[in-house]
Amino acid sequence: MEQQYESYRDLADCLKSASALLNLECKSQLHQDIITICNHLVNPSFRIAVFGPFNHGKSTLLNAILGNRTLPIDLIPTTGAAITVKYGSDVRTRIMLVDGTEISRSGTEVLQQFAILDGNRQMRKDVASVEVFCPHPFLETGVELLDLPGTNDRDEQDNLVREQLLSADLVIQLLDARKLMTLGERENLRDWLLDRGIKTVIFVANFLNLLEPDEQKQVQNRLVFVAESFRAELPPGFSNLYRVDALPALRARLKGDVAAANSSGLAAFETALQNIVGILQPNRSSVRLPRVQAIASQIQHSLKAKIDPIAIEIKSFDDKQNTKIEIKQKAANLIYKGFGTSVGELRDWLALPKLLTKYQAGAAVALAENNFKAWQTNTLKKDLTQLQFAAVKWLSQAYEFFQEERSQDLLIPFPSEPQVILPSKPSNTDDLSEPGSIAVGGGIGWLLGGPVGAAVVGSISYLLNKNIQTQDEQLAKESYHQEVAKLCISAVEDYLSGFSSQGLAILAEYEQKSEKVICFEFSQEPLEITNRRENLQQLQNAFNQLLRELEKVKILSNHQIYQELPKYTNTNRKYSPQPKRVQTYSQKDPGVKQQQENTAKNSEIRLKSVFPRPEEVEAKFRDWELNEEIAQMKAEMRSPNACRQTSPGSQTGKQQNATQSNKAPNQPKTQTEKDKITHAYRILRLQANASLAEVKQAYRTLVKQWHPDLFVGKPQLQKQAQEKMHLLNEAYAILSEK
Repeated sequence: MEQQYESYRDLADCLKSASALLNLECKSQLHQDIITICNHLVNPSFRIAVFGPFNHGKSTLLNAILGNRTLPIDLIPTTGAAITVKYGSDVRTRIMLVDGTEISRSGTEVLQQFAILDGNRQMRKDVASVEVFCPHPFLETGVELLDLPGTNDRDEQDNLVREQLLSADLVIQLLDARKLMTLGERENLRDWLLDRGIKTVIFVANFLNLLEPDEQKQVQNRLVFVAESFRAELPPGFSNLYRVDALPALRARLKGDVAAANSSGLAAFETALQNIVGILQPNRSSVRLPRVQAIASQIQHSLKAKIDPIAIEIKSFDDKQNTKIEIKQKAANLIYKGFGTSVGELRDWLALPKLLTKYQAGAAVALAENNFKAWQTNTLKKDLTQLQFAAVKWLSQAYEFFQEERSQDLLIPFPSEPQVILPSKPSNTDDLSEPGSIAVGGGIGWLLGGPVGAAVVGSISYLLNKNIQTQDEQLAKESYHQEVAKLCISAVEDYLSGFSSQGLAILAEYEQKSEKVICFEFSQEPLEITNRRENLQQLQNAFNQLLRELEKVKILSNHQIYQELPKYTNTNRKYSPQPKRVQTYSQKDPGVKQQQENTAKNSEIRLKSVFPRPEEVEAKFRDWELNEEIAQMKAEMRSPNACRQTSPGSQTGKQQNATQSNKAPNQPKTQTEKDKITHAYRILRLQANASLAEVKQAYRTLVKQWHPDLFVGKPQLQKQAQEKMHLLNEAYAILSEK
């Protein structure tokens, strides 16, 4: 039993805590009901309230039950307060005033001063509670009787009655047989009792003795109908309708006339009342919990009315923020991927073995021909600028997208031009009979001039294309122009080695700085949203706790527990794709140094034409796709509706994208347009009305097949590829923009 009351106390505390979050006015009906039911929930006494309109004989009936004139009775509405009758060893009265003053008197005469209506039929506003103590055996069992003011007289009295009924375990509805069940009484039954879970109700008909016998029979039939139509919940075998002639019953009880008391109906009613109480009293929770359920349901609906709009507001804000974050994260990943690819290509290009393979021969020839500056500008610088631009472009995209930190330009300077110190000129400079001494025109006139200079240029090609053994006897047979050619080759190798070393170092530093650019900070949410989020969490916690407490006392609910809100961190956070450190070439790297030495010593580098490989074309095409995705995400970020769209990762977003991708283009309007579209489908090798996804896939496949870079060194095929690409681009533009 103690554990049960502990659960009731917890439930009462929970109801009060939940209602406090509703900011109810103290005089509101819901607030008053909550206070009343919480106090009653832990009250160990069993309360019986007598309820009915004024002048129906409520106090008279209670006096008849008690056996004396304990309560004030008159022919006009007199009871002006809720009078609680409790057990006591002697008759006495205790009155508590609103200011906390306690008035305790022997007997009940003081009720005439504090518990009846004044001359204007108004209740006293300074009275908080009225209690009468009486030595009656029925009260000694833990029963309390509650005499309520009459209803249908004043709103103030009605409000007091409505509030007190919620704390009654059993309600005696007193009816006047002379004017049975007025409209007001029926409304009170519905609004004050049934709708609030108060169903332990007994109807008692008074004044039936004042009617003629024929009228009594008719009224009795109507009473049965009224009683049966009310869904009372009393123990099985007990009627919810009794007849008691209150005033004759009181007179008989005061005189000790048992026969008269029996004929008034009082004895039968008292017996039934005591038996009903004896059954209900040990299980008071079955009576009180339905009323708690009714009050709790109101609180839950009021809480939900507060929770749901805030939850929608917070979800809308979170969806917008998540959409922005998802777009930014996707952009950061794409930009980092594109940047990594571009930097990787530049790093690979700067590797000394690659530089020597691609440029050493041309640079050595340019040096021999006194044309190194022009070669550096037109060849090496042109290639470097293109690769640098590809890398810088991605950081510019990041700055434009995230506006975090402006990226610095990537500037890789060129070393000083290589210098060649000529060896002493031999006497037989006209000897051009050695292999590789092929005159290619021009000559290094500023060094040697004449056919010997031409022979030096030829020797450069010869030496770089042939494995030269370094045995002493081979070196001894070298001619003068071969010796000069080797000096040019060596000078260019030193030049490219310095260029590679410095360029890789600058590129590594540039990569580190890129981490500050390809990233973004999560913006802090407004303080108003933070406060709303905290308020929402508080309301949901109260709602969930109320559900749990109701479940403990076996009160079922149609509501579901609110899921815990995701933890939100409003501190500064930064997102970065977390780039992995890429190993850079260094002159200090033993492996690279050994590779360079082996390359130089064995002269294994060959002159060759450099053709783009299919995978390089694929990389270029992917670069174009990344650019397209970034541009699309920028448009989404600028769009005022972007934040209201379904996030890219959601199922709805995927379905929308799939629908758009698979949807056939809109139909053309003119015959000219129809002809263009038909021709475009034919160029892309597609059936008419193919989807946009199919158009894009066909275009991608054909571009990889006909990209002009695949035919470098093959003029006729390259020209044909350029013409084909023009047609493909034109067809793709027509079908994708249609």
